[in-house]
Amino acid sequence: MARSTKADVVLRLARKGPIRARDLAAAGVPRAYLSRLRERGLIEQVDRGLYRVPDAPVTEFHSLAEVAVRVPHAVICLASALQVHELTTEVPHAVWVMIDRHARMPSLSYPKLEVVRASGNALTHGVETRVIEAVTVRITTAAKTVADCFRYRRHIGLDVALAALRDYLQRHRGGTDALIDAAHADRVGVLMRPYLEALS
Repeated sequence: MARSTKADVVLRLARKGPIRARDLAAAGVPRAYLSRLRERGLIEQVDRGLYRVPDAPVTEFHSLAEVAVRVPHAVICLASALQVHELTTEVPHAVWVMIDRHARMPSLSYPKLEVVRASGNALTHGVETRVIEAVTVRITTAAKTVADCFRYRRHIGLDVALAALRDYLQRHRGGTDALIDAAHADRVGVLMRPYLEALS
């Protein structure tokens, strides 16, 4: 493969979304091309080990795509998922992620993370994928996000959980079954029941 072709491979990957050195290794391109292309101004380093093309389109969920690339085992949850599902008007001060109870704590200088831990059904139930800026992002479903707000109410606030429940019931009429399933997965069914009955 000619040198220019390898550079083209890097640029093609970077146009799809943020890239890391390991993405180049998978494509058979030496890591040195990242430095060469950065020096030429064709890509930019946005954080340690993370690169993109300077004119890459940036959406309101750009930070979620960055986290998905850097911490692929994490699931976007709580306030960040509420924003994606349009169950809040608040813009989170950090990206909220859920990781396995035994996973190593992610360390990013940017964006700021808020991390909660789970295992079993509480970790695996109600996870979907979305494509944001050409990056596959794992995120909790709307129902699971609401249940998580009750499970992690000490982190996010009971007022946020109640507002999310109210908005969910207004936007997802007939979605009570999914909400009950998510509450059982999170073991907050008993806690949520009186609020659900009052708002239904």
